Amino acid sequence: MTEQKRSLPATRKDPDDEPGLTQEFLKDADLYEGSKLKTQGRPKSTSPKEPVKLRLDADVLAALGASGKGWQA
Repeated sequence: MTEQKRSLPATRKDPDDEPGLTQEFLKDADLYEGSKLKTQGRPKSTSPKEPVKLRLDADVLAALGASGKGWQA
């Protein structure tokens, strides 16, 4: 029971056997401008929203909840 398990054999033996660069690989690759990573997706907002914690009395919440569905919005 103290026998060590062998690791899996290497699937590639020669570094020249690397797969070629495909369009799919390049599509998912990171894009750099110089040494800086260029981010993808939605740009950062110039005026981001700030999280707020608001404490209300129970009677205020009851009155807002009585106004109907969607009162949180």
